[in-house]
This record gives sequence, structure tokens and C-alpha cells, in this order.
Amino acid sequence: MSRKARRTIHTCTCTTCQRHPYSYVAQQHRAINRVLAHLNEKERRRLVGLLASQWGRGSVLRLSHITGMSRNTIHRGRQEVEHPGHRISSGMRRSGGGRPRVEKNSPAF
Repeated sequence: MSRKARRTIHTCTCTTCQRHPYSYVAQQHRAINRVLAHLNEKERRRLVGLLASQWGRGSVLRLSHITGMSRNTIHRGRQEVEHPGHRISSGMRRSGGGRPRVEKNSPAF
């Protein structure tokens, strides 16, 4: 049986959590990071994008400090949530990249 590798829970870097680690706001930030630790990359991006669209102005920078995710990733998740039919990107890398196969390079194969 292979176990799924658990992601470490990010520690919030906002000033409220640094000054008052047992406050209600710090508890909420820890709860967000605990949920994100159990999601895959696409689900994390979309959940944080949803939070950013709900929280309004300044939320992307605030969520970047809370979750440790980049602002570009949060913007991308927000776009995916707000425009579900619009195909921004597949989320998967295109095939064909990387080194050529050995069979292709070697005349023996």
C-alpha cells in the first residue's frame, strides 16, 4: 500500500498571526492552511481563487501571505472560478517536451 505524502501545513506570515498567534484570526488562517494541505494543486488554486473573489479588494495579497501561494496562482484560480467554461489552460503540461527518447537517437533500436 502506498501512502499519499502529506503536505506540510503552511505557517501564516501576516502581522496579525505573528503578533497574536492565538487570536481568532490566526485560528482561521490555520484552518484554511489545514484544509489546503489535503487538496491537490488544482483544487488548492481554485479554493483560494474562490476566497479571493469573495473577500474583495486586497484579498489576493492577503491570501498570498496566509497560504504561501504566489499572487499569479491566486489570480489564475480566481479566473478559473469566475469563468468556468473559459479554458485558461489545461493545468497539465503538453506532451513532447523534454529529452528525445533513447530509441529515437540510437540506430541500434
